[in-house]
Amino acid sequence: MGKTRDLVKKIRDIKGTFHAKMGSIKDRNSMDLTEAEDIKKRWQEYTEELYKKDLHDPDNHDGVITHLEPDILECEVKRALGSITMNKASGGDRIPVELSQILKDDAVKVLHSICQQIWKTQQWLQDWKRSVFIPIPKKGNVKECSNYRTIALISHASKVMLKILQARLQQYVNCELPDIQAGFRKGRGTRDQIANICWIIENAREFQENIYFCFIDYAKAFDCVDHHKLWKILKERGIPDHLTCLLRNLYAGQEATVRTGHGTTDWFQIGKGVSQGCILSPCLLNLYAEYIMRNAGLEEAQAGFKIAGRNINNLRYADDTTLMAESEEELKSLLMKVESEKAGLKLNIQKTKIMASGPITSWQIDGETVETVRNFIFWGSKITADGDCSHEIKRCLLLGRKVMTNLDSILKSRDITLPTKVHLVKAMVFPVVMYGCESWTVKKAEQ
Repeated sequence: MGKTRDLVKKIRDIKGTFHAKMGSIKDRNSMDLTEAEDIKKRWQEYTEELYKKDLHDPDNHDGVITHLEPDILECEVKRALGSITMNKASGGDRIPVELSQILKDDAVKVLHSICQQIWKTQQWLQDWKRSVFIPIPKKGNVKECSNYRTIALISHASKVMLKILQARLQQYVNCELPDIQAGFRKGRGTRDQIANICWIIENAREFQENIYFCFIDYAKAFDCVDHHKLWKILKERGIPDHLTCLLRNLYAGQEATVRTGHGTTDWFQIGKGVSQGCILSPCLLNLYAEYIMRNAGLEEAQAGFKIAGRNINNLRYADDTTLMAESEEELKSLLMKVESEKAGLKLNIQKTKIMASGPITSWQIDGETVETVRNFIFWGSKITADGDCSHEIKRCLLLGRKVMTNLDSILKSRDITLPTKVHLVKAMVFPVVMYGCESWTVKKAEQ
């Protein structure tokens, strides 16, 4: 297992896998920038603007809570340290996580002392409040900064404290989240929601009922979380003041820099958002999304699909929400409810889609038309309005063949043993072909 990383690297070298490198980008006026300093300045300008705090929402926090939760135990530190993944890039302090393996018990004692000090004073080390952003390209024009996902590298030592804080928070968060929320939850995943939506479509077909879906996408949800609203949500949801204070002081005075192919930018302040890379972010985003849906009143809404006496009108994975109803009017009313309670998040109309098994008219939100589709890639699986799985089965087989073609030089090599080749196929081809297969209804033609 220790050499898996080296094996993957060798496979990439043999395949000659292409890795997109950050080259020139466009400025705010869509002019190409090619000089290193200009590119760095543009990235700083873009990220500063993205994470800029809204001035109309001042944070009047006094900073210290006297009623504390139970102290951090040394065994909690040891457990948190042991759960941190090795061979990961370090944050701004450049201290590798492997150092803790060398120091062993000494590292546990030192980190326990630091974590306990933070726990009591609720004041974080400034190095632990710093992030290094790595822009990762998404789909679309790679010259546009907005088509990058900013992944945060944080101090490995800070992850120990964050994991302890996450464990203390999780017991409260789990009580607040409904079973229709599968995002970042133990024992749940994307395939659960794929199976759920396929089953709902099958039921609608069985009873000859129309069903209407709206697949909602929020633009940069992680980056747009309003801190002022987040603290309010934590208080309303009964999160202890001590834990909330620790979170507030962690986010107060946060700094970041962007690592580009031309060096790093200057440090700048973070005024909103939760970092993609921080251990706490998925948990906090789930609570934020739950606040939006509760305020929208989806649970009380009569619109939806009736299953076993229960009204189901949405499925969620973190902020990604799928609304469903038996008529176009009902679906539109649900979407308007969610749109009115977005709490600082913005609907991405280009990526929000409507899918229906019955007749539907054109929709507009804020002057933009929402696209109506006959099929949709739902968390990596192709869902069709008629519930026919044959399209998805064929797609998965084609994707599997593509992976096999990429491995062709490896599979034909005489220098690689047969057991290794079999292991590679099982590890790299089978997961692609079999993803979401739990929800397939296989016909004789596919067998």
